[in-house]
Amino acid sequence: MTRAIFQAGAPCWIDLMTADVHQAQEFYGTLLGWEFQGGDEEKYGGYLMAHKNGLPVAGMMQKQPDMADMPDVWTTYLGSTSADASSAGALAAGGSVFFPPMDVPDQGIMGLVGDTTGAAIGIWQPQPMSGFELTYEPGAPYWFELFTRDFAGAQAFYREAFDWDITVVSDSDEFRYATLGKDADSRAGIMDASAFLPQGVPDHWRVYLGVEDAVAAAKQVVALGGAILSGPEDTPYGTVVSIADPTGAMVLLASGYPGNG
Repeated sequence: MTRAIFQAGAPCWIDLMTADVHQAQEFYGTLLGWEFQGGDEEKYGGYLMAHKNGLPVAGMMQKQPDMADMPDVWTTYLGSTSADASSAGALAAGGSVFFPPMDVPDQGIMGLVGDTTGAAIGIWQPQPMSGFELTYEPGAPYWFELFTRDFAGAQAFYREAFDWDITVVSDSDEFRYATLGKDADSRAGIMDASAFLPQGVPDHWRVYLGVEDAVAAAKQVVALGGAILSGPEDTPYGTVVSIADPTGAMVLLASGYPGNG
């Protein structure tokens, strides 16, 4: 079992904003074996916590009526020792603040900022909930990746705003990629997507979730009312399939990470 260790500036939590939280529970619960807790309307606005093997791995929340025009989306959160300082740092680095840090009773402080590419990234300050406690296993967060048209600008932003120690894995016209950390200690990636990101699709963070078998999971996705967007595809980092859940939220499923046996 691999437990995630909280690290300031690194991904520590993911959550889904969905048009149908009950349908989302059924879909992800069946596909990933998640069990759900929470939903207190008065205290947490109906926010649900997903658990795998008794450990927290993700959150889920029903969209509010005034969000009807917004697409369903998964959000990645970076850990922070001070959400106020991280929010101010993002602004100072040329980003924007979508909503300022707010208290989540008995859990922590959260905020949402935009980087210089326009991609949204969350901030989470634990008080005391530190985030997911399982990674690189079926049913747990697997990887986090920024698709951007501004490879150099994105690196500069995350270095300045979140103190990232960035390793450039490749910098050729065919493939540009950088990671937070190096090799087995990598925690997230930045991909130059300028050559293939469709016109009209903004720069964005992508969430990968672990599964036992990405090929088998792809078939199950369709049976559960989701859709396959691309793949399954074999990569040096495992087999990956891009899917849309039944309400359209995009997420990637991955299996066979070499460093996880």
